[in-house]
Amino acid sequence: MSDAQLEILASRAGLAVDWIDANGRPQKVAPSVLRNVLTGLGHPAGSAQEIDASLLQLQQVQQTRHLPPLMTADVGVGLNLAHYFEPQTPCEVHLEDGSRLNLKLDAEAILPGLIPVGYQHVSIDGQSFTLAVAPARCYSVGDAVNNPIPRAWGLSVQLYGLRRPGDGGFGDTQALEDLVRVAGERGAEAIAISPLHAMFANDTHRYSPYSPSSRLFLNSLYAAPGLILGERAVRTAIDATGLAAELKHLEELPLIDWPVAAEAKHRLLQALYEGFVQGEHPLHADFGSFRHAGGEALENHCRFEAIQEARAARGEGLDWREWPEQWRDPRSAALAAFAEENAGRIGFFAFCQWLITRCLERAQTAARASGMSIGLIADLAVGADGGGSQAWSRQDELLASLTVGAPPDILNRTGQGWGISAFSPEGLVRNGFRAFIEMLRDNFAHAGGLRIDHVMGLQRLWVIPNDAPPADGAYLYYPVDDLLRLLALESHRHQAIVLGEDLGTVPEGLREKLIARSILGMRVLLFEQDNAHFKPMLDWPDNALATTSTHDLPTLNGWWHGHDIDWNARLGMVDATGEIEWRQHREREREGLRRVLSEDPQNFREESHETDQVLDAAIRFLGHTPAPLVLLPLEDALGIEQQANLPGTTDAHPNWSRRLPGDSETLLDDPDAARRLELLACARLQAAERDQ
Repeated sequence: MSDAQLEILASRAGLAVDWIDANGRPQKVAPSVLRNVLTGLGHPAGSAQEIDASLLQLQQVQQTRHLPPLMTADVGVGLNLAHYFEPQTPCEVHLEDGSRLNLKLDAEAILPGLIPVGYQHVSIDGQSFTLAVAPARCYSVGDAVNNPIPRAWGLSVQLYGLRRPGDGGFGDTQALEDLVRVAGERGAEAIAISPLHAMFANDTHRYSPYSPSSRLFLNSLYAAPGLILGERAVRTAIDATGLAAELKHLEELPLIDWPVAAEAKHRLLQALYEGFVQGEHPLHADFGSFRHAGGEALENHCRFEAIQEARAARGEGLDWREWPEQWRDPRSAALAAFAEENAGRIGFFAFCQWLITRCLERAQTAARASGMSIGLIADLAVGADGGGSQAWSRQDELLASLTVGAPPDILNRTGQGWGISAFSPEGLVRNGFRAFIEMLRDNFAHAGGLRIDHVMGLQRLWVIPNDAPPADGAYLYYPVDDLLRLLALESHRHQAIVLGEDLGTVPEGLREKLIARSILGMRVLLFEQDNAHFKPMLDWPDNALATTSTHDLPTLNGWWHGHDIDWNARLGMVDATGEIEWRQHREREREGLRRVLSEDPQNFREESHETDQVLDAAIRFLGHTPAPLVLLPLEDALGIEQQANLPGTTDAHPNWSRRLPGDSETLLDDPDAARRLELLACARLQAAERDQ
C-alpha cells in the first residue's frame, strides 16, 4: 500500500498530514492514524483498493459542474463561477425583498458584486443556488453601544451557580433576571453566561455544559416555570408531587447534587405539563405556534428525548449509534409510528423547550430594559456529543465516528479528548451549511452576543477516532471563509456581537481574519505575560475582550494563593518535583503581577488585606486597557477562591457544581463586589476619555 496515495487522499479530504505543534516543532501524522481518521470521515483507506475508490469518489465530487446548494460572497465582491459556467452567461437573482436583478457573468465568468447583503436566490442556465452575501464584518461592540471607540464592561457568570429563594438547588433564568437587573443598574452592558445547550433529560449524571446533546435547543432544567405559568401553578405542582421538602433540602446544599436536583425538576415539569394540557389554558395558542415554528428540528429533538426515555425505562442503551436499525433514521416509518404512539411524551419535551425559550426571551428583555446595550452573551460549545440529538438528527453534517480534542502540548503531554463530535466539512457544503446556519440562529435568537468556544474550530479541529487516544488524531480543515461570512450575516441580522475564545494554539492567519470581521478575541490577565513579565495595560490590544480568568482557570484569588496547584497535587496530576517548580514559578508570577499593577500610583494605597488589594488593582488595571469590552467573572468580583472547572478531572473535583454565596438580587451589594464594580466602571470611563 502506497503511503503517497494515502497522503494524497488525506489532503483531498481536508486533513493536514504535516503540522506544527505548540512547541513550534514540525510533526507528521502516522499512516495508521491517517487510515483511521479517514475511515471516520467516510473515506475508507484500509487497503490500496479502498484508497483508490475513496480518491475516485472525492475527485468526482470536486470536479462536478453541479452547483452546491449554497455559496457565500462578501458584499461588493464578485463570485468566480468559471468552474460551472461560460463567461457572459445571463443570470437572474431573486432577492429576499421580493425584487429581481438581471445580471450577466463577466468575461472571466465572475458574477458581479452588485447583489445586496442577505440570502439571495440565483438562477443561471437552468441551475439555481442560494448566495449568502455577507456584510464586511460582524455587528460590533461599537455598533451596540453606539460609539466607534467603545470601552464597555460586563460580568460573566456560571448560570447554574446563581441562587434565589425557591430555585430547587441550582440557578435558573429567574435568578438570571434578578442579576441582570442589578448589574444593569450599576452600568454593566453585558452578562456572559455559561452554555444553555440541551443536555440528556434521561441521563442526569451528564451535566458538563460543554458536552451537550444538541446545540440547537436549550437545557429545560434552567427554566423558571413560575415566570411563564404563574407561581400558583408551580405551588400546585409542588403540592401534587410532594416535592417541597426535597427542593428545600437541595437549595441548602453547598454543592449542586445534579442527578437528584435534575430528577426533582423533571418531576415538577411533568406535573406542570399535566396541568397545562388539561382543559383550556390561555397560553395553548402560544405553545402551538412555538411548536409550529420549531418545525422538523424541534420535533426530532423531542422524539429523540422520548426514545431515550422509553429505552431508559427498559434498561436499554441510550446512545443512538447502538439503537436498532429502524430507530437510527429520524425519517423512518418506525419513527413515525413511534411518534404517533407517544405523542404525549413528545408533547412534554416540546413543552419543556417552550418554557425555557420563553424564559430566556424574558431574561434578554430584562437585560435590555435595565439599560444594557448588549445584554446576554450566549456561549456556543465547540461540539455536541456524538451520541446526542444533534448528531442523530443531522447525521450527514456531523461526524459521529470522530471526537474532538487537542494534540499533545506543553500543558497536556498526552493530548486532550473532549468527547464531543464536530461538523463534517463535506457534509456542511453538501447540505448548504444548513446545520451551521440553524445553530447560529438558535443561539443568537435570545442574546445580544455569542461567545464561540475554541474559535479555532472554524478553521481546523483536532479530530480523533472514537476510542483512540488523543495523540492518534489529525487536524481537519474547514471552509473558514464561508463560515465567517455566514457568522457575519447572522450577527448583523440578530444585531449581536461575536466573541471568539482564541486561547491555545491559533493557526496562522486566523486572528487576522477574526479581526477583519470584528470578532473579538480573548485576553486573560493570567496569560498576558512572558515568563512572569506581565504586559503593561496600554500594550493590550483593542480588538479583544479583556478578562481576569475563565471557567477552566483558577479564580484570581485562587491563583494568588496557588489553590489550582493544591488541587493538582492532591489529585496526583503533578509529581513532587513538578509541584515545587510550579510553586516557585507562581511566586515569580505573583511578583510580576504586583510589579505591573504597582505602575499605577492609585493601586496599593490602602493598608487593607493584600489579596483584596491585588484583586482591586487587577480589576482597575483591566478597566484601563484599550479593550472594547471587559468581562469580569462574578467569582472575581466576589473574591471567591475555588474555580468552576478543573480540566482533566471528572468526579475528583466538583466541576460545574459550585454555587455562589448569596441571592442574585443582593449579590452585588456585597461590599467587595460593589467596590470592585465601581472601580471597574470608573476605570472604563477614564479609558474612554483617554482614548476618544
